[in-house]
Amino acid sequence: MHDETVLVAARNIGKTWGPECEECRVRTGPEQGTNICPRCGTVVALRDISFELHEGEILGLVGESGSGKSTLVQCIYFDLDATDGRLFFRGCEDGENVMELPRIQKRRIRGRLMGMVYQNPLCGLRMDITSGANVAEKLLEADVFHFARIRARAGELLASTEIPAAYMDAFPRVLSGGMQQRIQIAKALANNPPLVLLDEVTSGLDVSVQARVLDLIRELQRERGMSMIVVSHDMGVIRLLADRTLVLKNGCVVERGLTDQILEDPQHPYSQLLVHSTL
Repeated sequence: MHDETVLVAARNIGKTWGPECEECRVRTGPEQGTNICPRCGTVVALRDISFELHEGEILGLVGESGSGKSTLVQCIYFDLDATDGRLFFRGCEDGENVMELPRIQKRRIRGRLMGMVYQNPLCGLRMDITSGANVAEKLLEADVFHFARIRARAGELLASTEIPAAYMDAFPRVLSGGMQQRIQIAKALANNPPLVLLDEVTSGLDVSVQARVLDLIRELQRERGMSMIVVSHDMGVIRLLADRTLVLKNGCVVERGLTDQILEDPQHPYSQLLVHSTL
């Protein structure tokens, strides 16, 4: 990465499930209207995804269910192993492709340099420990072991995401969906990561709760200056948060550009359908 403002660079990321054959590439994708190879049954979840994310920038990933957007952030966060491609994180491991690093090094990168907020809080939180303990888990990944410091830091983070102090020792399972998402956000921010990944964080929430969570995300991003990748099928969420946007369909990027440009003058027929369906 020659541009010093680039935090993350992805090159030709691919993810497949199945045996793969020589026809997978030509018989899947937006033009074919499917990401399942009719010959061998392989699911081509991602194909040749490339992008750069700059410091303090919010990149939107938008598309219908099955377009590959959630799979992409799971590959970046090492929840999934990409089948192909390279991923570079500025200042990390001397410019190496982090996707080729041993799993222990990936866990270290993930614990120190990234935060993740999942669509389903059950994926991002342990319901059998307290809200404060969930945040503490992330702090432990960065080798913070002093109990008093951990508890104080957890309290600060929960307060910053509007979780009342009385709920610090409450179990997430007894809290509302909006509260659970805010605990996830606090956990994601625990180690001041330069990159935060948000996967459909407002899905399933009441409209009023959605609005407050989105406002909170925008406020925290402005205060802390972190970069974000925001996954959504909702163009309204993308409009509110994202500086630039990638439009995905059947595992491929069909359009990319400034969010305002895509919303005002979408070029690809699929982008046009997404935009017009929200008007």
